[in-house]
Amino acid sequence: MLRSWRTWVIPALVVLTVLAVVEAVSPDGDAGSASPLLAPPERPTPVVTEAPRGVGQNVDIPSAELPAGGAFPVTGSGTWHVVPGTTPQAGTGRVYTYTVEVEDGIVVPEGEQAYATAVDATLTDPRSWIGSGQIAVRRIDTGVPDFRVSLSAQMTIRGLCGYSLRYEASCWKSDIGRVLINGSRWVRGGAAFEGQLGLYRQYALNHEVGHVFDNPHVPCPENGALAPIMMQQSFGTANDYLAQLTEENPQGTQIPRDGKVCRPNAWPYPQGPVAPVG
Repeated sequence: MLRSWRTWVIPALVVLTVLAVVEAVSPDGDAGSASPLLAPPERPTPVVTEAPRGVGQNVDIPSAELPAGGAFPVTGSGTWHVVPGTTPQAGTGRVYTYTVEVEDGIVVPEGEQAYATAVDATLTDPRSWIGSGQIAVRRIDTGVPDFRVSLSAQMTIRGLCGYSLRYEASCWKSDIGRVLINGSRWVRGGAAFEGQLGLYRQYALNHEVGHVFDNPHVPCPENGALAPIMMQQSFGTANDYLAQLTEENPQGTQIPRDGKVCRPNAWPYPQGPVAPVG
């Protein structure tokens, strides 16, 4: 599959150089910076919410494939509406406001309010980015937010995020201020999570919001460890597999072929908030 990429992408190389960002999406969101605004621990340790070992960790298993499952939104209008609702501030430090949005013309399987509840519960969890003690989040439904968490149709995502790897992904588009959550992944999840859809959704939200804070992709740091939240777990948790997948389609970080395999993880701070200094 990766070799066949050459046959159609070379004529559009200039365009894809701009658009080809999978999972973190735009070049600025994907590549990140040398000094992220907010970085999670390098080597998180196991917690009770981790997913088990198994499918999707072997380089020979195509774990980037979209799992089988229910129907998902394929097309939408390319515009979004805000889901009504607000939350009090969660966390301390700089406050980032966000809206929860859904693309016009799509149907959310469990309903829009259920999607909004999942977003709020994830971003306000102390194991999420507020666990750093450096930022806070607050949901608003009027005015201009710092970022928009936008559930979107499959083809909308491909158009905005790029599709160079030929696998479904979500992304962060800084130019429009949107965390674009792929409806196909929201419904089907990722193979590495072995059917634990709720855990996958928490991962997808935390990963893409991590790009809002300029965090780039990272590899599995230690065999058997929980995967860092900025690892591209939608595609898998084995470095060898990700390296093979991205060698002709760089994702901002070179992944080593070192045989390391991590376990799925949904949180930047899986052990809870960082203890304050002093």
